Amino acid sequence: MFPRTRKHRRAVTTRNVWAACSVLLDYPTAELLASLDDIEAQVPANAPLASLLAHLRCRELRELQKEYVETFDHTRKCALYLTYYAYGDTRRRGAALLRFKQAYRQGGMQWDDTCGELPDHLCAVLQYGATIDPDVAWQLLNEHRASVEMLRIALAGWRNHDGSIGSPWHGALRALCATLPELAGVEADAVRRLIEQGPPAEEVGLGGYGADPSLSAVRGPALISGPTIGVGAPR
Repeated sequence: MFPRTRKHRRAVTTRNVWAACSVLLDYPTAELLASLDDIEAQVPANAPLASLLAHLRCRELRELQKEYVETFDHTRKCALYLTYYAYGDTRRRGAALLRFKQAYRQGGMQWDDTCGELPDHLCAVLQYGATIDPDVAWQLLNEHRASVEMLRIALAGWRNHDGSIGSPWHGALRALCATLPELAGVEADAVRRLIEQGPPAEEVGLGGYGADPSLSAVRGPALISGPTIGVGAPR
């Protein structure tokens, strides 16, 4: 399902979880639903992901797509862009986004700016880690550990139309967080600060990256090219 890559220190089980999360957190497609058995085979007995897989299996595609857009595109609190939580829409975010592009170059990959996505998209980071360089992805995820936790908290508290609490996609964040170090010290303080204050609100300075990617109308897989990786595209 996922392309083979050179060996790295990260455990195969961690890379498998990242690979599964990278597709399960992307916009639902018919191809994704057809690949659920293959995805589950990569992460057997992973309870958080099992709950999300079950949800995807019991819903119609259009219903899942509507749920996804309502969750990730219509609100900033569930943004899949890691730099948004720390920098909001400020000038400093542009430099943070360049950090991701530079990190991808370490693995011989060039980010395609025409793909309609930003390089800090969580699915892109996870697929890069699963298929190219898990050590670089590990560093990026831990540099933005507070952002990952903020997204997990937001999905855990998501209110569904039936009145229940907890987004189905919360399972993917639980599985991801289980592969990362527990929050402590500075990162735990950063989460508390973000909960109290939210991201910075300056609406300038992103240049070509766009002012509000979490509300973007662009829909489709993010791409890392040269060579190319389809983010969220089941293989």
